[in-house]
Amino acid sequence: MSMTIWLTFIATTFFISATPGPNMLLMLSHGTRYGWQATLATMSGALAGLGLLFALSAFGMATILATSATLFLIFKLAGAVYLIYLGWQCFKAGSNLEMPNSSADSAARRFRLGLTVALSNPKAILFAAAFLPQFINTSQPQAGQWAILLSSFFIIEAGWQIAYAAGGARLGNWLQGPNRIKRFNQGCGAAFFTVGGLLAAAQR
Repeated sequence: MSMTIWLTFIATTFFISATPGPNMLLMLSHGTRYGWQATLATMSGALAGLGLLFALSAFGMATILATSATLFLIFKLAGAVYLIYLGWQCFKAGSNLEMPNSSADSAARRFRLGLTVALSNPKAILFAAAFLPQFINTSQPQAGQWAILLSSFFIIEAGWQIAYAAGGARLGNWLQGPNRIKRFNQGCGAAFFTVGGLLAAAQR
């Protein structure tokens, strides 16, 4: 792999990962509610989910989703419903930073929530199948190239997740009044609704 190709991959991935999506939105929300250090458990779950999706892509799940409109629709709608559910939970929180019937009050539960959100987006599998191979030189040994691309991707992704969580923690310090907390919860709820709606409407 040439340095030019690798740097192009780094630059592209940097901006793609920075784009707010389900994972980053969850990091921002948890960073605000629990602090960035507690959100490391959420991040670990999300990264594990991405790793699993990439593994499924390598074993052909991307091809199945790309060719089966019904299966893709099922995965897509299930993910969208879950994100909308998280949005509703944010709205129900009202003026409290703690979520109602919180499912994230322990590191293990935050890990599972991060894992579930990461797995809720079937387009991540298609992303792995369509984006990463573009940077692979098939005329050269591929194992080392994949190792470089995947390690670079996860380092960048983890960096942005920490940044979102840290930003959320700083935002938590600013949220000192119930009206601000309520507006924050409403904003998070609207964002989850929007991302869920976009996922439901997305085409392959």
